Amino acid sequence: MSTSGTPVIGVLALQGDVREHLIALAAADAVARPVRRPEELAEVDGLVIPGGESTTISKLATLFGLTEPVRKRIATGMPVYGTCAGLIMLADKILDPRSGQETFGGIDMIVRRNAFGRQNESFEASVAVRGIESPVEGVFIRAPWVESVGAETEVLAEHGGHIVAVRQGRALATSFHPELTGDHRIHALFVDMVRTER
Repeated sequence: MSTSGTPVIGVLALQGDVREHLIALAAADAVARPVRRPEELAEVDGLVIPGGESTTISKLATLFGLTEPVRKRIATGMPVYGTCAGLIMLADKILDPRSGQETFGGIDMIVRRNAFGRQNESFEASVAVRGIESPVEGVFIRAPWVESVGAETEVLAEHGGHIVAVRQGRALATSFHPELTGDHRIHALFVDMVRTER
């Protein structure tokens, strides 16, 4: 962990667009590091869970001995941000889980996997996000949406009548991929959350 003013933020590097998140975090003034092992997790101030395939991430997290350490760090207040599959991994409940699929939890929400359709139905859209001045470009790739949220969970954005960005305390999640657009404002929002915690 950093003792200077710059937060050290890990990107769970098991699967998905890890490199893009590392670049976006660095652009948002964080020290960004890939995390594949529990000892690497212990050295970061916050964690990004990237997109990819949530069932694969779930299996690999178990294989690499990361499931319980990540759950514990989230439960004890480590800031965390999940995009797409990462949003699914932060859900307390999945509407249609694959057999054996586990999540890290941390956000009181129910999510629906692949809700916006398959890979060939991927799209981009402008999304107004609470706390960010003008809309961000959202890239939706086999994106989930949030069916419902608990009382503690704040809805930050909707698209087409569906919830696509939420925050609960130190946990942030988006259905879309801001790391693929070159607009780093959501990453900057997360870096600020990490800085505040430190």
